[in-house]
Amino acid sequence: MLLIDEISSPIGTIAIAARSGRLCALEFGRAPLARQLAARYPEVPRRRARNPFGLSAKLRAYLAGDLAAVDRIAVEAGGTPFQQRVWRALRRIPPGRTMSYGALAHALGVGAAVRAVGAANGRNPISLVVPCHRLIGGDGSLTGYGGGLWRKRWLLRHEEAARPRVSTRAKSGSGRPNHRRRRSDV
Repeated sequence: MLLIDEISSPIGTIAIAARSGRLCALEFGRAPLARQLAARYPEVPRRRARNPFGLSAKLRAYLAGDLAAVDRIAVEAGGTPFQQRVWRALRRIPPGRTMSYGALAHALGVGAAVRAVGAANGRNPISLVVPCHRLIGGDGSLTGYGGGLWRKRWLLRHEEAARPRVSTRAKSGSGRPNHRRRRSDV
């Protein structure tokens, strides 16, 4: 049995499906979730449920600023062994941090497989919890996101804003404040 719920959020409706206490799908909107479930679980019955297995509450906590709340969500992502490996690596990227596709490929020991890492990232059925929004282009640019680049931008800003800051000014190697602006500060 798949239990389905919808959550209103600042980035639109989030539709989720869970089974046996594990989140197995998360989409922005009802229609994409229905398509994903039909492809992955064609014969499994579905039922609407409020806060299945406490998952909706954990997602709401994340959206309210408890960034670690999604780390405590058990997932059933399916996928190939390679995709699962990429998705596990994504969950190790901390909130407020990003990594390039190439850096993730190197971290996985498959430096030449940047496109395969990108393809696995794009097939992630549990965005936000398996934080594919934390992958960016090698030049620091925001690249594709199934939920739309505006959502990716919102999620990255949300995570950065919720992180405690030690200092508001960067220091150069000499100990003097570094007044050069980053591209994102302009």
